[in-house]
Amino acid sequence: MKKIDLFVPGRLCLFGEHSDWAGEYRKTDRTVKTGKCIIAGTDQGIYGSAEMEENGFLLSQILPDGSASPEQSYRNDLAEKAASGIFDSYAVGTASAVLKKYPNLGLRLKITERTLPMKKGLSSSAATCVLVARAFNQVHQLNLSIEAEMEFAYRGELLTGSHCGRMDQACAYGSTPVLLTFDGDEMTTKIIPRRKPLHFLIVDLRADKNTRKILDDLNSAFAGGDRLLRQALGAENHRITTDACRAIEEGNAETLGRLMTDAQYIFDEMIAPACPSELTAPGLHKVLGHEKTGIYSWGGKGVGSQGDGTAQFICKGSVERELLHKALTCDLGLLCYNLTL
Repeated sequence: MKKIDLFVPGRLCLFGEHSDWAGEYRKTDRTVKTGKCIIAGTDQGIYGSAEMEENGFLLSQILPDGSASPEQSYRNDLAEKAASGIFDSYAVGTASAVLKKYPNLGLRLKITERTLPMKKGLSSSAATCVLVARAFNQVHQLNLSIEAEMEFAYRGELLTGSHCGRMDQACAYGSTPVLLTFDGDEMTTKIIPRRKPLHFLIVDLRADKNTRKILDDLNSAFAGGDRLLRQALGAENHRITTDACRAIEEGNAETLGRLMTDAQYIFDEMIAPACPSELTAPGLHKVLGHEKTGIYSWGGKGVGSQGDGTAQFICKGSVERELLHKALTCDLGLLCYNLTL
């Protein structure tokens, strides 16, 4: 088979961050409510090319400094390599998950470009995992569904030691807004139709965050029965995601903005105290409180695991989005990305 070209976008969590792993607790505790979140793929993502290899997994990719790594050969002990903390861990973990089921396959993958910022709550690691699963699927014509690709990507990310839930891998759906529901090990999806375009601005806060610590601390608090955390990721999340689905279908940007502001308030009051060192997020709140956001947007909130990674705004229109983009770039030196749904 000839070499194939691949692209997988990042994932923007519009509403319902952390509800994916929280919903998994229903496996042992049915008093926990199902997790619900609304996601959409970003315009930015990861590009690569793949071709058949005799056996094992050969990988080269763009490093954080923009240089290309030499090709690495992974033919044995892939699960151990995934857990070792190397930069290739996520890709190798997913290859390990695929090869566990299809042991006779081989793949040569080259990740050629990244337009998606890393460690900003936009699922750059999950996009890498989905890219690997999709590469195996298409090169070897496995006829896997999107859900099956997501499952391999999820298993691969777990092999790295990450405590991620199943939300991130939904970048496999592309730019379509999707409602995900998590009930123990089960995940169901629903495409959300929309009547008119919605104009989002994604803002890279250009600061550091420790996603693994956030996930570890919140999981520990949730498992320990933290009442406010469970309420925020349960009943409050159900209320907001239900209203947000309706607003997306109607194309009601103003209502979405109000819901984003409401969701951020709940996050700050009921979730952030479980990991204050990462979730106090002064950079995020500085941007959310910028004078121009109230002029050009209907509201905004944090992204993904939150913290000082990325902010999102639902703008009053395409012109207002460009004005807010310019204001945040000039006033604060931030990087901004457009997303139209």
